[in-house]
Amino acid sequence: MAQVELRGVTKSFGAFLAVKTVDIDFQEGSFTTLLGPSGCGKTTILRMIAGLEKPTGGDILIGGRRVNDVPVHKRNLGIVFQNYALFPHKTIGENIAFGLKYRGVSRADAAKKVSDALDIVRLPGVEDRYPTQLSGGQQQRIALARAIVIEPDVLLLDEPLSALDANLREELRVELKTIQHRIGVTSVFVTHDQSEALAMSDRIVVMSAGRVQQQGEPEEVYNAPATEFVASFLGAANLIEATVASADGADVVVDTRHFGRFAVPKKAANGLGPGARGKVVARAEKLKLYPAASAPEGGVSAPGTVEATDYQGQIVRYFVRVGDIQLQSVGMIDGSPFQEGTEIAVGIRPDECVVLPAEEPSE
Repeated sequence: MAQVELRGVTKSFGAFLAVKTVDIDFQEGSFTTLLGPSGCGKTTILRMIAGLEKPTGGDILIGGRRVNDVPVHKRNLGIVFQNYALFPHKTIGENIAFGLKYRGVSRADAAKKVSDALDIVRLPGVEDRYPTQLSGGQQQRIALARAIVIEPDVLLLDEPLSALDANLREELRVELKTIQHRIGVTSVFVTHDQSEALAMSDRIVVMSAGRVQQQGEPEEVYNAPATEFVASFLGAANLIEATVASADGADVVVDTRHFGRFAVPKKAANGLGPGARGKVVARAEKLKLYPAASAPEGGVSAPGTVEATDYQGQIVRYFVRVGDIQLQSVGMIDGSPFQEGTEIAVGIRPDECVVLPAEEPSE
């Protein structure tokens, strides 16, 4: 059952159309991420759900009720912002209880709810401290406790981890997902970070230029991208020009630049028929590099040269030149990494490729 529904929602700021006829269902109890680059419309959607912006067109429903004209304080939503938005002159307990006093909760009940919320975010006993006495990560936990203490119907999270350092961000994203599972609240999470989206989400909605490009479970969106934008934005993807040679049986045969002719599963070819132009999507971690004379016989490969390496500890990213195109390969380090300038063979696994229709250049 959908807890939040967007039906044909648009949003204009003057002549600028920020959100373009969006339809999204946020299922009850789910953790859904709006993912995309800056300016794609994801935060505008979250603010419309919150009641901080009013849609120009379409309808927003929460719990089956149209809320376009319902003010933010009557929507029973918990909101966590990137900058914490804590009151510096109030104690932690007063910050968390702020929303309770407007709901007629007694002082004794509020104290119990605050204590329970602090237990959930693993910061018990800090009620009498002030925000400046806590670290950034602790302050973000307090902001989360303040959002969940009111027992919201929906929890809205606007890039809540982006101000934290990398290690703390990874720690808190695991904890945030654990907390969401524990309390079971429908959550809408906004981020531009693909790793956060993949690690935390039950469902991902990928956006670009105000439109939904694709929505689905993380594995589906990652392994079966619907557009070139999704393929490129969610992970490192290599796009190789191709033409469909035949589409008989269970496979589709494509002719590609530099890698010759090979077959991909028909379900991965997006309905393309003979003669259709497209692009083969080969994920960077699916490309295998071999010493120039060691490519396995019978496989799909092409000669190349290592142009640059990006050493990342346990893994290494290679930028390789194959003919007139540059490709990326990511893999665990096994022995010594290839050095820049090394002649290699680049292998592709056709059964793990997707073929997308060629897109017309945008105006």
